[in-house]
Amino acid sequence: MKIIIIIFACILSMQNVTPLKAQNIKDTITMKELTKEEEHVLINKGTELPFTGKYTNNKAQGVYLCKLCGAKLYLSEDKYDSKCGWPSFDDEIDGAIKREIDADGVRTEIMCAKCGAHLGHVFKGENHTLKNLRHCVNSISMVFKPTEEIAIVAGGCFWGVEHLMQKQEGVISAISGYIGGEVENPTYEQVSDKSTGHAEAVKITFDPTVIDFERVVQLFFEIHDSTQEDGQGPDLGPQYRSEIFYTSDEQKEIAEKVIAELKEKGYDVKTKVTEAKTFNVAEERHQDYYERKGTEPYCHTRKQIF
Repeated sequence: MKIIIIIFACILSMQNVTPLKAQNIKDTITMKELTKEEEHVLINKGTELPFTGKYTNNKAQGVYLCKLCGAKLYLSEDKYDSKCGWPSFDDEIDGAIKREIDADGVRTEIMCAKCGAHLGHVFKGENHTLKNLRHCVNSISMVFKPTEEIAIVAGGCFWGVEHLMQKQEGVISAISGYIGGEVENPTYEQVSDKSTGHAEAVKITFDPTVIDFERVVQLFFEIHDSTQEDGQGPDLGPQYRSEIFYTSDEQKEIAEKVIAELKEKGYDVKTKVTEAKTFNVAEERHQDYYERKGTEPYCHTRKQIF
C-alpha cells in the first residue's frame, strides 16, 4: 500500500504543474534536437511512466548528467532503491539542482540549475535513508556516464600500444589480447600463423571524467601509422592491422568522426571500425612487456596530430 501511495504522489507531483515554454530554456542554452518524449518531460514538465525508465534499476558506478546541457547532477553513490518506479537520490552534486515550489504551494519541483530542464520532484520525511530525502527523477531527463569505460584498439604489436596507452592520464589499465577472429581462445602462436583472423589488440579501461573516448581514439592514431595496411613498421600481417572495435553506437560514431577528420587532414587512413566481439586476454608473458623489459617500443612512437 505504501508503494502505491508513493507512486501516486509522484505522478500527481510531476503532472500537476504549469508547463515551461521551450523558448525559456532555448534562451539560456542551445538545445540539441529532442524527441517528443524528451520534450514532454524536459521542457513541458511531464513524466515518464513508473518502472519504465532505463536508469530506475541502474546500479553501475558513475555520474548522472542533465540530458539537455550535460551538467553533472547526481553521483551513483547517492542513488538508492525507493521502489517508487523512478530513479531516486538522497543527495545532489553541490549547486546542480534548482528548486521551485509548485503552483499548489505544496510540491517542490527540481530542475537543472544550469539550463532549467525539468528533472522531477523532491520529497522529505519518507525515512528511506538517513538523509531522509528523495529526489524522484525521470530517467529520460538524464544521461549516465560510468566511472570506467572500455576502448579496444589494434594497431600493430600490442606491446607498444599497451605501453604508450598506459602512460596517458585517465587510463586505468591496458591489457594485451586478441580479437576479431573465429577461433576460440587463440594462442599467440596461432594468431602469429595468420590463420585465426584475430588482431593483436589492447583493451583500455579509462576514467571518462578525466579522458573521454574521443581523446583515447585520437591518442591511438597518434601512436601508430594508420596509413599502413596489415602491418605496423616491420611487423607485417593481418594480425598487425589497424582497427577500432566499438562497444556502442556512440563509440562507432566517434571513431568514424575522428577518421573523417584525419582524411580531411590528408591521411589515407586504412583503419577499420568494427563491432567488438570476444576479447581474449593474451598470455601473461605479453602483459606489461616493455615495463618489465625496461625499454621503449621499437615500432610505436607518439606523433602529435590533434
